[in-house]
Amino acid sequence: MNRWCAVLWTCLALALCPTAARADELRPAYIEMTEQAPGQWSLLWKASANSRLGHSGEVMIPKNCKIDGESQREFAASNILTRLSLLCDGSVQGQTIGLKGLELSTTDALVRIAPIDAAMQTVRLTPDQPIATLAKPSIISNVAATYTIIGIEHILLGFDHLFFVLALVLLLKGGWLVAKTVTAFTIAHSLTLVGTTLGLLSLPSQPVEAVIALSIVFLAVEVVKSRPGDFRLSERFPWIVAFLFGLLHGFGFAGALAEIGLPEGDVPLALLTFNLGVELGQLAIVAVALAALYGIRQVRIQWLQPTKTALAYGIGSISTYWLIERMVS
Repeated sequence: MNRWCAVLWTCLALALCPTAARADELRPAYIEMTEQAPGQWSLLWKASANSRLGHSGEVMIPKNCKIDGESQREFAASNILTRLSLLCDGSVQGQTIGLKGLELSTTDALVRIAPIDAAMQTVRLTPDQPIATLAKPSIISNVAATYTIIGIEHILLGFDHLFFVLALVLLLKGGWLVAKTVTAFTIAHSLTLVGTTLGLLSLPSQPVEAVIALSIVFLAVEVVKSRPGDFRLSERFPWIVAFLFGLLHGFGFAGALAEIGLPEGDVPLALLTFNLGVELGQLAIVAVALAALYGIRQVRIQWLQPTKTALAYGIGSISTYWLIERMVS
């Protein structure tokens, strides 16, 4: 049974590789309106050059605003930046802002509005709700809620980080041991995330992404080779392994957060709540995985190890594909 499960999961993994290879691409569009003087606004909007939004999307500005002059368009890294000057008649509170074309995409858009004489606010546009009404919410609750959700989504949709956490659950025995090891992973990636975001640390993204994939392959191999009474390196020193690899995963989180953008003046709050969201997402993954393994153990304990092995083969196959792709791209 072990062999056939492994073959089945390997085939499924290879079939999913083209889609899964975009594991860490959480790239919502970003729109920022900043009031420079009463009634005079600058607008910046950013979208990935690889997305449809980057080429055909269009910001739907508030109805009491009009474009002043020509738009400026430029490429920066893998993004397309568009800059506009706006003249607005009165306050933008109560007006609407949106992104045309968002309803046809699979991503979201973050909108930051910074008036001179009112609280800054952040709103989130989605394909289902591509238009939002600008109110006067609390800056703290607005930014905190937005970046907490982004953090949760990133760990759930960033499949390489998700696979790393799943591999830890498959390898280690005992919920408390898993919780402590995942906490070490969280502390480590939080350190490099904060350091990179604040400009204190820096590493090239391509080697980092390749080593992140390698870290998942390493854990998958550890799961497959694990035997009762013969503890692998990751089983003997799980916190150290999780911490060291977590430092590298933090650079990956920082890269994704850089693509999203941080609200000026609220970077500490955004970082804190993004990390909180990531931790909540990780705890949800751990809880679901442990519950699933417990259910298998209760139904038929003989299925438990073959299931772990099959999952490890699937995770390892996809991660190997990512490793090769990231090394040659």
